[in-house]
Amino acid sequence: MADHREVERALRAAGWTDGGAGDWAIALRSPDGARAARISPFDPTGPYSAALYREAAHTRQVPALFEHRRLAGGGDLQVIEWLSPVPEAEAIAFHEAIARGDAEVAGLVEVIRRVHERARRDLPWCGPLDHNPDNVRRTADGRLVVADLYYADGPDLYETAATNPDLVVARIPADQRRFMTEIPLTYSGPWDPGEREAMRAGLAAADARAAI
Repeated sequence: MADHREVERALRAAGWTDGGAGDWAIALRSPDGARAARISPFDPTGPYSAALYREAAHTRQVPALFEHRRLAGGGDLQVIEWLSPVPEAEAIAFHEAIARGDAEVAGLVEVIRRVHERARRDLPWCGPLDHNPDNVRRTADGRLVVADLYYADGPDLYETAATNPDLVVARIPADQRRFMTEIPLTYSGPWDPGEREAMRAGLAAADARAAI
């Protein structure tokens, strides 16, 4: 199984170019401009976003999903159609329609809630729905869609990793968090190198304790 670095290298070698970055992932754009690859070193909620895109595809209010793959170490790859930003007011109005359960988004809301309930049941540190206006985008044919609605509660998770690594070790298997200190943190960061190394050391020590 490839990790996030190997996937990024392979796509860049095939002509994919920079398409943006967030706290959890980077994006690359396909040579023809039609697709985006979202590559995360660590994203527990990736499979749930992919499930939303598959299960709500009939609404045409989520991006088309071409490929989803879990990566070594807890990473995640999603290949979706390329999306463009929309004005903030338009994005907020779409989020508000979802929150109200308006008729025009009723089918989408049903899937959002169903998949989110699975994520909350399955995952430690699963956050609430993300109402960031940047998560509402426009497709090439003009449709409004929502993306990246699900996320891990990063502040709580990373604070716990720093102060109580044994709890993180007990709740997230080692092979699913190997690269948890490599997320980009484009908006919230940058990482403090000392804090990152201390977190890695603390988790390694907790893994050693758990193995005894």
